[in-house]
Amino acid sequence: MCNRDIVCMKMLFVILLGPVISLAQQTQQTVPAIQSTTQKTKKVRKHELYFSWGYNKEWYTRSNVSVSQPSLGNSFTFVNVKGIDHPGWENEQFFTKALSIPQYNYRLGYIINKNKGWGVEINFDHTKWLFEDNQMVHIKGKINNHPIDGQVLFADSVAGSDSSSYHYLNNGANFLLFNVVKRWNIFTNKKGSLRVDGLGKFGVGPVIPHVQVKYFDQPQNDQHFQLGGWNVGLEADLKVTVFQYVFLEYANKVDYARYTNLKIYEGTDKQAFGTYEMILNLGVVVPVGKQIK
Repeated sequence: MCNRDIVCMKMLFVILLGPVISLAQQTQQTVPAIQSTTQKTKKVRKHELYFSWGYNKEWYTRSNVSVSQPSLGNSFTFVNVKGIDHPGWENEQFFTKALSIPQYNYRLGYIINKNKGWGVEINFDHTKWLFEDNQMVHIKGKINNHPIDGQVLFADSVAGSDSSSYHYLNNGANFLLFNVVKRWNIFTNKKGSLRVDGLGKFGVGPVIPHVQVKYFDQPQNDQHFQLGGWNVGLEADLKVTVFQYVFLEYANKVDYARYTNLKIYEGTDKQAFGTYEMILNLGVVVPVGKQIK
């Protein structure tokens, strides 16, 4: 092959390959631009729906429990009673009990404005309030139309007690709140796979106690759930969300609950107490609403 043929072949190779090389260079320049544009135009949902489930531990203020039984001639008050909770995890029975037997709680919420962090929430705590057994209780008022002002040993079938007595909101003191929620972002990594938020919540709502009561030698009441008053609560949470959809939430909460007209044997009870709660929830987030940039 002569030099002239070699030169001609090189020229032909350049002519044929040149457009391909040029196209490749343009593609390399265009792809990052397309990726950048895609990233910039990536859209997210305008709102968020979330649900969580967890468990709680409570400490209560002391309470006066007032009892009215007109047909029996009884109108008395248990003064400054100590109430305790009942977490329900005896003997570390973490996997042998139904999820709804221990002191559980759930949250169902809706973030209305993601940028400003405002939302609303249904907030339910299955708390339990019990007279602490084997305690001396000051009782004041009248029984069988006779005045009484003294101490009784309040206990359920404990030797030396003043008859078998108990006062249990054991299937729940049950705080239901309709909350306003404010969220503040503390940290979000670049990929958005880890987010830490602080939340403040405030709400009011009804209490739905399950009343189980027996005083002295009286029959036990017909125990059942009752719509029995109201409560108001304030909550502060630390929430860690991973991969945008799963979160763990630790909460501290204070609540004031007032119970009235609770049905007992031949009469009614009323009481009020304050609560401090610690709560740990596991939840999921579902983006909803219109897409926004």
